[in-house]
Amino acid sequence: MTVISERELEQIRVQMLKFAELQLHHTDLAEDLVQEAFLSAFNNLANFKHQAAFKTWVFAILKNKIIDYFRQKGRFVLESEIEDEQSTNTFFDDTGHWKIEYYPSELQGEEETVYSDEFWLIFETCLTCLPAKHAKIFMMREFLELSSDEICQEAQLTTSNLHTTLYRARLQLQNCLSKKL
Repeated sequence: MTVISERELEQIRVQMLKFAELQLHHTDLAEDLVQEAFLSAFNNLANFKHQAAFKTWVFAILKNKIIDYFRQKGRFVLESEIEDEQSTNTFFDDTGHWKIEYYPSELQGEEETVYSDEFWLIFETCLTCLPAKHAKIFMMREFLELSSDEICQEAQLTTSNLHTTLYRARLQLQNCLSKKL
């Protein structure tokens, strides 16, 4: 069993808080959901099977807390997924999701873990270079895995604006990642 230091926990908390604030635009609410995610994680620590890193597991809990918050507030009308526009680029497939060969979690071994950690640091840097609205919408799609309808409802966008925003975010990320990798 791997022991996580207090310093590592604080680093994870800061990253989770940044992500939650990006999605919620409310510092206190973001802090509350991060605390709820940690509380839930520690209350269910016996269920943690170490199939993923602790950070990945607790981020998944936060992701679900954020989705639950949005849905409890009645902000979304769940409908079928609207087909995303086709775009040709290096890192994303036709549906706008990571291509398998570029998805960092597919990497194996210690060397790949270092590259994966390095990739995510570079990715986070590139994400912060995006306009805040683009970053939020991109993370709603890719990390929270919300449908187009849910994102449009939350961000008060038309489907066309959503697709344009996602397309621009992907191009900017691809450009930034290509320069830094």
